[in-house]
Amino acid sequence: MANHASAEKRNRQRAKRTIRNRSVKSALRTVVKRARTAVTAFEGVVTETAVKAAISALDKAAKSGVIHPNKSARSIARLSKHLHVAAAAKKA
Repeated sequence: MANHASAEKRNRQRAKRTIRNRSVKSALRTVVKRARTAVTAFEGVVTETAVKAAISALDKAAKSGVIHPNKSARSIARLSKHLHVAAAAKKA
């Protein structure tokens, strides 16, 4: 339990950040899952749009400090790799 005004304020701030970060992470997981599903089905423009949305969401989450920047970069690289492999398989 916080005993000082500054500690009470930090506790309130922590609670606000936790709620915001939780909602951003949840939305992020949804967008990335949607992109992975689209890559598996590979339907051209729809897939590329889903992947772009996921990349944008990952970058925004990393920029605001919700996830680590390296995690964002790693996820983007993996998603892009799967997209390129699926596109090459579709052409062949």
